[in-house]
Amino acid sequence: MQVYLPIAEVSVNLYLLLGLGGLVGLLSGLFGVGGGFLITPLLFFIGIPPAVAVATGANQVVASSVSGVLAQFKRKAVDVRMGLVLLVGGLVGSGFGIIIFNILQSLGQIDLAVQLSYVVFLGGIGMLMFLESLRAMRRSKKGGKRGKRHIHTWVHKLPLKIKFRASGLYISVIPPILVGVCVGILAAIMGVGGGFIMVPAMIYLLGMPTKVVIGTSLFQILFTSAFTTMLHAVTNQSVDVMLALSLIVGGVIGAQFGSRLGALLKAEQLRILLAVLVLSVAIKLGLDLVLTPAELYSISIAGAP
Repeated sequence: MQVYLPIAEVSVNLYLLLGLGGLVGLLSGLFGVGGGFLITPLLFFIGIPPAVAVATGANQVVASSVSGVLAQFKRKAVDVRMGLVLLVGGLVGSGFGIIIFNILQSLGQIDLAVQLSYVVFLGGIGMLMFLESLRAMRRSKKGGKRGKRHIHTWVHKLPLKIKFRASGLYISVIPPILVGVCVGILAAIMGVGGGFIMVPAMIYLLGMPTKVVIGTSLFQILFTSAFTTMLHAVTNQSVDVMLALSLIVGGVIGAQFGSRLGALLKAEQLRILLAVLVLSVAIKLGLDLVLTPAELYSISIAGAP
């Protein structure tokens, strides 16, 4: 069943869109990620223009984050104060990101910029995740002890400190704001929630306990992604509602199966599987940039719609 996507200006099989949404929802429930860093490249692969894929992919992040945030609130695993500080940075970063996005689009370089961003970030993060997963698996086999979790670094010496009771931290607001800004920029340019950047930063840079990291991250991602989607819709008119609805429906169904499947696997196994998946997407995008396409040029009739 073919459906026409008016903003993307392409016809796509509806079942394919539902399947993509379901796949990302499955991975979201399985690995505990928003899925934005996967849904956007997958949309590239089926012919959706990068500008539309970025703007519309953020809707999937919003939808997948809502249920996650509610569940984390029930567990009292959300540091609202930290989330608000991160959100301030995220909103500022989104604004800057939209400006950069619009400039690149006016120069005709947005497609290349988005794909390069995915290759660099997914490749780097995927490799770090893969190496860390291997080390974790070796530690679990040897029964080794983990190092100290709360180590005072330069972050703890910065001014403007406030107390984050839910996280048990007394640190400066500067690092969380900067983390939020970086995530906001990524959300605007790449159509991602930024959890694959934020979660490691919250654990290793800010020193937050793992039990509140996921919930706080989802809290910030939810509002930042919603704000980014609104800016894209207003400034670029690049949000395709039909595409967004198809992905969301598939994602909601897939997430239910993913959460059940995730309970059957060990944490180390989940991390290394996610790392392999991220690296695979980065390699595919990189190859698409350097390999000669099947069609070197296209012919169009002047004045044709």
